[in-house]
Amino acid sequence: MDIHRLRNDVTVLADQTEIPGLGHLPVNAFVLHADQPVVIDTGLSLPDRDFVTTLSSVIDPVDVKWIWLTHPDRDHTGGLYELLDAAPNARVITTFLGMGILASQNPLPLERVYLLNPGQSIDVGDRSLTAFRPPVFDSPATTGLFDTRTGVCLSSDCFGAVLETPEHAAVADLADAPESELKARQLLWAGVDSPWVHNVHPDRFAAMLSELRRLDPSWILSSHLPPTRSVDTLFTNLLDAPQSDPFVGPDQAALEAMLAEFEPVPA
Repeated sequence: MDIHRLRNDVTVLADQTEIPGLGHLPVNAFVLHADQPVVIDTGLSLPDRDFVTTLSSVIDPVDVKWIWLTHPDRDHTGGLYELLDAAPNARVITTFLGMGILASQNPLPLERVYLLNPGQSIDVGDRSLTAFRPPVFDSPATTGLFDTRTGVCLSSDCFGAVLETPEHAAVADLADAPESELKARQLLWAGVDSPWVHNVHPDRFAAMLSELRRLDPSWILSSHLPPTRSVDTLFTNLLDAPQSDPFVGPDQAALEAMLAEFEPVPA
């Protein structure tokens, strides 16, 4: 994982994963250096990742007070339980549904949970964080967060993009990646991650985007895109998601054709 200090009060723990045939997906977690420090998501669930060790280079896990879980997918919960052990005073901010989904695998101790619904806020000492439902999402448990002091908006999967190269996925600021490919790749990701968006009336979807845009974010920090201050660009690009082409993945015949390319040639 790469570590970027974005602002005095935000650190990005940046990772990525390749999606064969599509590109490279950034996978970000964040540390909000509030009076009561907040870790947002805990990285990929891969055996070669050690989220807590990486986090320890940024903050002593003992000092973490809150773990904001945007949703309980495996690319967001990789280091969750290890961090709970290393941060004995931390509580997990999630929803009732998020808690329930986790309970099907490894239940959270109820005293370590803080349930927060979209529209509700929590005080973390020097600022208030407001939960919101992003315009696109792949889990009913999803909440983004908006920092009312700084305007930083953490949008979970929303605004993400599968980028063309690992170098593009690894940039510390989206301004350093080619803008020419961004819209198509944002729309691709929206169709992959939130296929229901094609069933939403464009006017209703535009209204959903406008609700978030009215918060006037200073930064957009997506789980699946390098950080950016180009807020208007992201909103404008995503506006066309309902009318974009639905994603159709490879079928079995396509998979067998791909596998055949790797079969050894007889001597």
